[in-house]
Amino acid sequence: MPKKDNMLAILWMLNSGEKWTAKQISEKLEVNIRTVYRYIDALCSSGVPIISDTGHHGGYSLLNHFIRAPLLFDMEEKKTLLHAAVFAKEAGYPLTETLENATSKLKMYSNKEQESKLNQQLTGFEVINRIVSPSSQLVLAELEHAVEKELCVEIDYRTSREEKPKSRMIDPYEIVYWNNKWYTVAFCHRRNEIRSFRVDRILRIKRTELIFKCPEAFSSREFFMKNLLPDLLGKEGLIVLRIEGRQEALDELCMHWFFGHHLQERTPTQAFFLFEEKSIHNSVPYFLLSYGKSIRIIEPQSVKDRLVAIASDLMEYYQQ
Repeated sequence: MPKKDNMLAILWMLNSGEKWTAKQISEKLEVNIRTVYRYIDALCSSGVPIISDTGHHGGYSLLNHFIRAPLLFDMEEKKTLLHAAVFAKEAGYPLTETLENATSKLKMYSNKEQESKLNQQLTGFEVINRIVSPSSQLVLAELEHAVEKELCVEIDYRTSREEKPKSRMIDPYEIVYWNNKWYTVAFCHRRNEIRSFRVDRILRIKRTELIFKCPEAFSSREFFMKNLLPDLLGKEGLIVLRIEGRQEALDELCMHWFFGHHLQERTPTQAFFLFEEKSIHNSVPYFLLSYGKSIRIIEPQSVKDRLVAIASDLMEYYQQ
């Protein structure tokens, strides 16, 4: 650990209110005891009021809890930060090494009782998420650097409809985590427009020396959600989808991020949705197929016909 980190660690240890001997500090920081003496001397020289008591119960302590800064978190704040770090790590956060260093310091600057309690709270807290591939984490790290430095990057990107990737030059404005997947919202030089790119579909990323300027007041959240869930207010040609079924199945359907956006009315046994014609006949039937007999489409007839056609194609495919 760098010298400045060790000195800061000693400062927080002394601020816990306990007395620490040079031997205890050296064991905690895994440094030579003479190094501890040098750090203590350096802190005293900088004006930190360290008290040195000799004897059997002696040790180093701070005068009247010298540090009074917002950086001193209470136990609930520390627990919350550590839990948030677990979420970030499980989501595939790219700067995992830095994150682990930060959480280690957070626990290090606690007294023994607090550290034991924090470890106990972390033991009883689990987050299960999809595993992010190492290659995606490397891409995320490069994108994070590009966003921070406003550097243009060259990527090989493959969409869901393409077998071979295509090279693109993009200006990554921001990074978005949505529905267990990472995206970057970027200006695409090839299309000459702002688009979103799924990180797991970026097969190669290369830094360039070109720089860009992100538009002021740009919101990747607003752009991303507007493209994902367009506003239907004032649009013509919308179709009502009426579904009945078991309550738990309807509850799950209404809470889904896509169907919930299109929900218009809900009764104990039915749900009413409003869709554009394109989506109601393309993506919607494939999703509803997974609900089997737990739901039943009342209207429109065209969606029922589409479900029959999809089921027939599947049956024919597996009978061959």
